[in-house]
Amino acid sequence: MSASRSEITDALGSGEPEPGAGATGPPGADLLAALLDGMDAALCAFDAEGTVTHWNREAERILGWTAEEAVGRRGFAGWAVRRADADEVQERLMAAMAVPGRQVHEFALLRKDGGRVLVRTQSARVLGADGKPAGVYCAFSEVHAQIDLERSIALSEALFDDASWGVVMVDVDLRPAVVNSEAARVLGAGRANVLGRPLGELVSQGVEELEGALQHVLAEGAPRGLVDLWVTVATPEGERRRCWRSGFLRLASPLAEEPVPLGVGWVFHDVTDVKLAEQEADRLRFRSGQLHRAGRVAAECEDPLEAAAVQLDFALAGFADHALLDLAEDDGQRLVRAAVSPSGASGPSAQAAGSGLPVRYEPGHPVFQAIERTGSVRASAGKEATPGGWAERRQWPGDAAHALCTSLRSRGRTVGVLTFLRTASRPAFERPDAVYAESVAVLVAASLDLARVTEQAEQTEQTEQEDPPN
Repeated sequence: MSASRSEITDALGSGEPEPGAGATGPPGADLLAALLDGMDAALCAFDAEGTVTHWNREAERILGWTAEEAVGRRGFAGWAVRRADADEVQERLMAAMAVPGRQVHEFALLRKDGGRVLVRTQSARVLGADGKPAGVYCAFSEVHAQIDLERSIALSEALFDDASWGVVMVDVDLRPAVVNSEAARVLGAGRANVLGRPLGELVSQGVEELEGALQHVLAEGAPRGLVDLWVTVATPEGERRRCWRSGFLRLASPLAEEPVPLGVGWVFHDVTDVKLAEQEADRLRFRSGQLHRAGRVAAECEDPLEAAAVQLDFALAGFADHALLDLAEDDGQRLVRAAVSPSGASGPSAQAAGSGLPVRYEPGHPVFQAIERTGSVRASAGKEATPGGWAERRQWPGDAAHALCTSLRSRGRTVGVLTFLRTASRPAFERPDAVYAESVAVLVAASLDLARVTEQAEQTEQTEQEDPPN
């Protein structure tokens, strides 16, 4: 079976004239020629005898042969392929006429300047008006360009299917357009349920920072490094505070003459446990340093009560807003204020100038609970309680909203109670805070016990001077 060039031209729908001919093809020929020349892939076509019938501009760019030089030639032998390889190449290309579908091959073709280029081809048969094979079309591109494209596609598919990082493509309206499985899991919804939803419906707190970062990327480009964003998301266990280490990329269309933003590529990883561990290490390091400095300064104080006040000042930094020190008398049944941190102004804690009257704590007060437990007791005003009334009923400063009371023990006896207070703007005390408060309490209790022993020794010495033994 042999097909003429007009048959293969009709099968492809092109009216491109013969080389050197000035005749105009059938209607639509100019449009089809423009479409072929605008393709990103090189394209050529052969009739049933193997004669080149079509050759577009991308084929000319890759090999250097113009359409006038290529169309009408029989096969690639002697010009686009070495003669030694011509028969094999022609046979493999034309074999596409005998089978449906596409066939993929790799060939080494010749440039017009004599250089060689490895191309990857996709060839398929062209059917004529009678439904029979009338020729073959062949699309080809340089192998390295094809491999780059395949790598990009493979990378995209891997990121959106198997990546351990969350990957989200956000459109210019700041709504998720594509998400991978990990991102959907972290956001607490299925992949289909995330698409098109405002970020505010997925992130309850921290969405302003996230949207601000996305808007910055759209306007200015991606930041140089990674960004740690703290957000609150809904999980089956309830709302949880999470830290996402995020990277951003501005996505632009490669087909536009000027970069047109398509959205933002957002890649993130949950580093909450790492960040919390870092914060805890920093907190422990700071508190350890404070205890060390407090011990060094307190050692230079002649008055043990002054040393206790100094230790309170060092413990207060970055830990609480107020500190109260009460001495225990009558086996802890009565508490007398010994030192208090300044309220409403900065400065060192001062020894309370009291008259020896007990502090009017009501029964069941947290300080008495701490004495009874010989440990620490935490208390908070709660969301519904009025902080001022809650604190005033307990004889604490009116802005207190969270309390931590720790008993002071020395030589097997309770010598007082140490109370730390925080305002409503700070979080409630937690178990690690109680451990630190108990470490401070050991030092303060030792100073108070020393003050009591010193006072008893002075009283004994004064009594002996007033009533010398016979």
